[in-house]
Amino acid sequence: MHNLILLLFLLAGGLTLSGIVANFYRLVAKKPEGGLATWAYYGVMLLAGPSVLFENSTRSFRKKECSGMAYGFAVGLAAYWAFILGLAMMNLSRTI
Repeated sequence: MHNLILLLFLLAGGLTLSGIVANFYRLVAKKPEGGLATWAYYGVMLLAGPSVLFENSTRSFRKKECSGMAYGFAVGLAAYWAFILGLAMMNLSRTI
């Protein structure tokens, strides 16, 4: 039971971090133009990726632009990505 709670906590933490970074980036930045801005965008997407992937795949699934299997794969990938972010956050907090 402890492992399940830890899994859900890490998943929620990673998804929360992803959502905060994605929304902050949308508020502050414009479309990337130029080499440095594009690399900065890629760096932000490392953290914001799960939220963006989940949002885009849900939008496509609701518009019937993708199959249920593709949607399930995208949601699973976003969940795994969020879990890894949560795990990295936990490990980083333990070292500080």
